[in-house]
Amino acid sequence: MSTGRALGRRLPPRAVDAGLVALAALDAWINLLGEGTPVMWVCAAAGSAGLFLRRRFPLTVFLLTLPMTLFMDVAVAPIAALYTLAASTRNRPLLAGCALLNAAAGTLAWPLSDAFDGDRTWTLVQFVYTLATAFAPVLFGQLVQARHDVARQLVEVEEAREHERALYAQTVLARERAQLAREMHDVVSHQVSLIAVQAGALQMAAKDPDAREAARTIRTLSANTLDELRHMVTLLRASGGKATELTPQPTLADLRQLIANSGIKTTLTGELPPGISTTAQRTIYRTVQEALTNVRKHAPGARADVHLWHDAHHYGVTVTNTAPTRPTVALPSARHGLIGLKERAELLDGTLTAEPTSDGGYKIELRAPARSD
Repeated sequence: MSTGRALGRRLPPRAVDAGLVALAALDAWINLLGEGTPVMWVCAAAGSAGLFLRRRFPLTVFLLTLPMTLFMDVAVAPIAALYTLAASTRNRPLLAGCALLNAAAGTLAWPLSDAFDGDRTWTLVQFVYTLATAFAPVLFGQLVQARHDVARQLVEVEEAREHERALYAQTVLARERAQLAREMHDVVSHQVSLIAVQAGALQMAAKDPDAREAARTIRTLSANTLDELRHMVTLLRASGGKATELTPQPTLADLRQLIANSGIKTTLTGELPPGISTTAQRTIYRTVQEALTNVRKHAPGARADVHLWHDAHHYGVTVTNTAPTRPTVALPSARHGLIGLKERAELLDGTLTAEPTSDGGYKIELRAPARSD
């Protein structure tokens, strides 16, 4: 049975229809050989050729097979037409009526006057037998239709299960985010707060102006880090529990303040096209933030240039820094910042490149297509 279904799937529908037409024509030719009239041949040709259209017009094709069923004792064309009709409709009264018509056409003899001259009991028995034969393809077609319905329902059940599994995964992720928010609040924010307090104490106690300025920068950066950390904790808690009021995300309006607080000699040039999305603004802000952080960590004393740009097809930001003027202190880095920036750029259908320059500096460039907005 499975082999037959697999073979049926491999055969194209046109080939199946052509095979049925050939079988129906052969069935009619055997019955009409030597005694067929032109009208009978025309009816046989119409009923057999009509099987080509059985998928699009099943009821019409069935009606075309009735004349040839009346004129001759054929089986292929009417059975194929009844099966196709039963597999394509849910109208049970229509199917019953078509089965009765097929049984009546198969029982009556041509000319019709001869049908009532013989034994009427035998005519009734033949009608019942022909009716049972006609109901066989009808029942089989309905069975195939029911099988397709069950297959569709199984697909829907599987999709519902997939959706349920996705919801469960989101619930687990939300719980993990809530736990991560608690850990960040209890551990990371505590450590950063201690850094800010120590920097404030150093700023008050230091006598050297450079030391006081360095302590002030450390304290300012610690305070900004705490603000961003609180914002991230708020986001994580909002996705892991009840809805929480969120503070605004940084945009291009905050870019100058970011550069002013970076502690790096930085120039800001260029502009972006008006009306870009808040997602794009936030991505550009985070790109500049990460670039300046890398300059502060890996290129002490370097100058930075932040250039906003756009053309007919793209927009972006390029952050370039000079070579360091003081010895670099080796700091641990997993390059997670650049990975995160590349992921943000991909959300805009853009790219992020990071590479050294010929003068010993470094360049980070975000490029996004204008259609992303």
